[in-house]
Amino acid sequence: MAHAYHASIMDVQYNPKKQQLEVALKVFTDDFEKGLSAGQSNMVTFDKLSPAQVSSLTTALLQRSVTFGTKPGETLPLRFVGIEKDKDAHWVYFSVKMPPKAATSIYLRHRLLLDTFQDQMNIVNLDSGGKKQSALFRVGNDEQKLTF
Repeated sequence: MAHAYHASIMDVQYNPKKQQLEVALKVFTDDFEKGLSAGQSNMVTFDKLSPAQVSSLTTALLQRSVTFGTKPGETLPLRFVGIEKDKDAHWVYFSVKMPPKAATSIYLRHRLLLDTFQDQMNIVNLDSGGKKQSALFRVGNDEQKLTF
């Protein structure tokens, strides 16, 4: 299904008890399949992949395009949790373990689909202890510092 714009929405919640960021990322299915297809010999479609293939390709795409750190240049490990279809989009769930020392900000590089679509917009909503912050990531503005 074609659509007039290219966007993703990422909801990030800080869980202090688990010392981790819990992330839900919503992406249009057709755009997501194009992103997963980059570097593959054939076009990737969800209906032709096993759950293990979806997990592997999604994890690789996330590791290439989304990084969290407590300082510039740092990359904290992502842990893929799962994926869920929602009409013409998919929700991708993952977590990021934060270091033991309490952080007051995170550095986020969010390049998801920026190489695929020039008009791609990646919207991020951060919620930490009731404090909410939003940011927009686009071509030329793919790294930002978000404060808790």
